[in-house]
Amino acid sequence: MDLANRIKAVIKEVQDFPKPGISFKDITPVFLQADLCNEITAHIAQSFPDIDAVAGIESRGFFWGMSVANRLGLPFIPVRKAGKLPRKVLSQNYELEYGSARIQVHEEDLPKGGRILVHDDLLATGGTAQAAAQLIAQKAEIAGFSFLIELDFLNGRQKLLASSQNIQSIVHYT
Repeated sequence: MDLANRIKAVIKEVQDFPKPGISFKDITPVFLQADLCNEITAHIAQSFPDIDAVAGIESRGFFWGMSVANRLGLPFIPVRKAGKLPRKVLSQNYELEYGSARIQVHEEDLPKGGRILVHDDLLATGGTAQAAAQLIAQKAEIAGFSFLIELDFLNGRQKLLASSQNIQSIVHYT
């Protein structure tokens, strides 16, 4: 069985969470399988050989984002919700289906002109990843995007193409 199907077999789908009509993809059972987690990390790391750092989007983008950065011997840059970082930050506002939000990164953590991989666990509508890319692009270059899961039917990939054509997801739900 290939990696995508092994991951899909472990993910638990929870109906009507967090609200009616949503089929939530719970990735936490994947964490119980160390070998599978290591294989996911290796797969992402192999897919992006020419990067200078990994930026993980709060909070689930931290799981494999940090692991990939460590495996490649590169810096990990946390992209956080507003108000969570204590030093000078760069900020980016973005729209959600129910309002707006703001993400931030420590300004000095972004290498000027560096090639940054943006990682998150899930690509849905693409708004958060797009905002992260806009934030990072204030100082650095987007080398690509990686996701554990992509909900293809929400077309989030389209929002990201302006930042990078290199968009990779391991598991797809159509």
